[in-house]
Amino acid sequence: MSATSVLSYALLAAGVAMVLFASVGLLAMDDIYGRLHYLAPSSLGAVLVAAAIWVREGPSTIAMQATLLAAFLLVASPALVHGTARAVRISEHGDWRPRRGEPVETEGR
Repeated sequence: MSATSVLSYALLAAGVAMVLFASVGLLAMDDIYGRLHYLAPSSLGAVLVAAAIWVREGPSTIAMQATLLAAFLLVASPALVHGTARAVRISEHGDWRPRRGEPVETEGR
């Protein structure tokens, strides 16, 4: 077995493990906000799978398609998560903005 095969299998295994970790996290969390946090590892899994395809196939059409798909997931995932969280907030409270007297959590304070 060559070094490129070992590296491609290792990258593929890491990518699949990341997607499985994200899936288990989605199942384990009890609320939608917790579940949304586990979507980020699935994007990293797509990048690792695309890297495995590049190592195995080299510069080819399938490698370029995998790269474009991974790039799309990296760009679109944060916007989709934000839109989903906002839609859940509107569904729960009728508006996405904090209500008067509701504490607002901020980082760095």
